[in-house]
Amino acid sequence: MNNTHLHLVVNHLPIIFPVVGLIILLIGIFTKTEISKRNAYITFILGALASIAAMATGEGAEEGVENLPGVAESLIKIHEEAAELFAGLSYVLGGLSAVALFASFRSYTFSKIMPFIVGLFALATLFFAQKAGSTGGEIRHTEIRSGAAVQNGNASEHGDDND
Repeated sequence: MNNTHLHLVVNHLPIIFPVVGLIILLIGIFTKTEISKRNAYITFILGALASIAAMATGEGAEEGVENLPGVAESLIKIHEEAAELFAGLSYVLGGLSAVALFASFRSYTFSKIMPFIVGLFALATLFFAQKAGSTGGEIRHTEIRSGAAVQNGNASEHGDDND
């Protein structure tokens, strides 16, 4: 398994974990069950760890595809920036979730508000997860590229990129 393949294996996990965590968190909020909230926090922490793996394999994946036909350096750069932002937010979400998990076990008074803070932050993080995922897909999946991305990709392939 090369770095590109490894990146493809792990890069979906940082997006999937927050989606699942948000569903579990909503169940915990509506049913008022602390165990569901704790499971959501753990899921968000796992998502942050998965982000570390995705970021660690990203550079190797870039090296593996940057010289392939149809792959534009501009698309890789856009994805890299989106992924860095998403990863940073994912790390913060994991940290907030660790604090919330600790507060839940200790029954601190602020633990009552933490599901809402974590949930709102998870929603914001998922917005950027979608951006990172879409821009990553556009690198090799020409069928999902927007008109501007196609133009940027063609310009780079023909040496006309003015970046």
